[in-house]
Amino acid sequence: MFVFIRGAGDLATGISVRLYRAGISVCHSDLAIPTAVRRNVAFSEAIRLGECSVEGVPAVRAESLEEVREAISQKKVPVVVDEGKSFLQSLHPDGVVDAIIAKRNLGTCMEDARVVIGVGPGFTAGVDCHAVVETKRGHDLGRVLLQGSAIPNSGVPGIIGGYGKERVLRAPAEGILEQTVPIGTLVEAGDICGVVNGVPMRTEISGIVRGMLQEGISVFPGMKTGDVDPRGAAVEYRNISDKARAIGGGVLEALLHFLPWELCRE
Repeated sequence: MFVFIRGAGDLATGISVRLYRAGISVCHSDLAIPTAVRRNVAFSEAIRLGECSVEGVPAVRAESLEEVREAISQKKVPVVVDEGKSFLQSLHPDGVVDAIIAKRNLGTCMEDARVVIGVGPGFTAGVDCHAVVETKRGHDLGRVLLQGSAIPNSGVPGIIGGYGKERVLRAPAEGILEQTVPIGTLVEAGDICGVVNGVPMRTEISGIVRGMLQEGISVFPGMKTGDVDPRGAAVEYRNISDKARAIGGGVLEALLHFLPWELCRE
């Protein structure tokens, strides 16, 4: 079985690793300048660095169909730059997973593959995809929906350690993000975690920096640039999150609901 995943951020990567470990070949697409905050657990880093690894699963940037096929033959996850669907249409995957997490559909349709799965809000099973996987934290996280849509986006991050929107670091001005603290840094409320155009970006809460955009990227006021987890040192920030694993399990369930298991070993 071969699955094409639109997006290569931390949630898309959690899905990918789950599929990879189940014997399914995967390929990702993302933007030329990715904006994944939790970069240390995102295959999008392969676009920037040429290669990366998440929990021992290697990913490489691929520039052509031949390089995609070569990476897969070497048991690596290829990541391509594709803002549209040209690679997807040329590769003819068995399944397509839209894990861009844009909270809206950016062009995915049921005709893209034998089974098409939408991750999170913005998709309707039976209309623009075959199944939707719930992404909202809570009892239904990872649930597969064969009809209808995921819970609408509330605009408020899920509560962790009693905090929601306070966990998010946002750009205080327009300009270039610089002087950021490394992912994994323990911080106290009020600490400066980065600077944009001379304006300090401070954390509202104490905890561990679980994600941060790379220095040198252009940002706009209010843009999500980082993530602080209030659980602090207890968090294993170098591993895929519980949320991503749950969503990955839902995607695997949906694929096997529509496609024969025998495809996994082809």
